Amino acid sequence: MWRIHVVNGPNLNLLGEREPGVYGSQSIRDLFRRLRAKAASLNCSLSFFQSNHEGEIIDYLHDHRVETDGLIINPGGLTHTSVALRDAVAAVARPAVEVHISDISKRETFRRHSYIRDVCIEQLSGLGIDGYELALEKLVRYLKQQNS
Repeated sequence: MWRIHVVNGPNLNLLGEREPGVYGSQSIRDLFRRLRAKAASLNCSLSFFQSNHEGEIIDYLHDHRVETDGLIINPGGLTHTSVALRDAVAAVARPAVEVHISDISKRETFRRHSYIRDVCIEQLSGLGIDGYELALEKLVRYLKQQNS
């Protein structure tokens, strides 16, 4: 069974409330429900974490680095600002998929650069919360390939 950690950054606790035209109307609980169902079909266990605080996210990644096979991470606004978070993802040394609900390449100029991208096996952007399910599929496929 693959052990996957799903990590969400600042403001993602407000999914379904914050700018529904950009981020959709489903809540973070809806997202977790959907991912759990998908994980069951892929023989995965999921752990979820969300924080509005950069240091807490970094601490979580450090504290759980040994007990995870891979990461799905939506760093929120930290995507565009945090070298420290990028370094933490790299330090975990597990495959990671970066997810963004909105298409960051079509947003404001400052949102188009990701410090996280280069330490991930893939970036998914603009697929709504469906992107998380696709990220899980891609991550499991990658893990299977690496372990065969």
